Amino acid sequence: MEKKEKHQLLLAMHQMIDTPRLLLRPVTLADATDMYAYASDEETTRFVFPQHQSLEETKLSIATYFIADPLGKFAIQDKSSGKMIGTIDLRVDSAKEIAEIGYTLSRLFWGQGMMPEAVMTLLHFGFDTLDLVRIYALHDVRNQKSGRVMEKTGMKIEATIPSARSVRGQVVDEVMRGITKDEWMKRVM
Repeated sequence: MEKKEKHQLLLAMHQMIDTPRLLLRPVTLADATDMYAYASDEETTRFVFPQHQSLEETKLSIATYFIADPLGKFAIQDKSSGKMIGTIDLRVDSAKEIAEIGYTLSRLFWGQGMMPEAVMTLLHFGFDTLDLVRIYALHDVRNQKSGRVMEKTGMKIEATIPSARSVRGQVVDEVMRGITKDEWMKRVM
C-alpha cells in the first residue's frame, strides 16, 4: 500500500476522535447555524478567513470545503453544550510525510484551553497513527493568540515569512511553527 493510500485509509478510519472535553467529528450541513455564529463574527475570523455575510455562504463553505473533501477536516464539538464551536484540519502531504494544522475557534471559547486540547489530539494522531515526520502550522504575525496555542503544544518558530499573503487588502507576514516526530516523542515521554 502506498503512503497516500495508507494515510487516506487511516484518516477515513478516524473521522471521530474523542478528547476529554471535545468531540472531533465530520462537519455537516447541520452545523451551519453554529458555524455561522462564529464565522460571521469579525473578531473570530479577522486573521483566518473573510467574515461570512449569510447563512447561505456558510452552507456553501461547508459543502465545498468540508463535505467535498472531508478527510482530515473536523468539526470541534463542545461535549458539555453539544455545540459545534470551531473546526480543525490536518492537511497531510503523504509524499513528504508531513502535515499542516489549521484551525478556527469561536471567540466565546477562547482562553479555556479548548484549542490546545484539539491540536494536541491531532499531533498525537499525526505522529502516532499516521507516522508523520513533521507537523507545522502558520499564523498571521499579528495573531499572537494562535501563536500561543502552537507554543503550548510544542511547536517552535521555524521561520517568519515576509509578505506571505494579502488579507483584506493588507500584505501580512506569517510565522511558521512546527514540531518534528523526534521532538514530539521527547515531549510525551
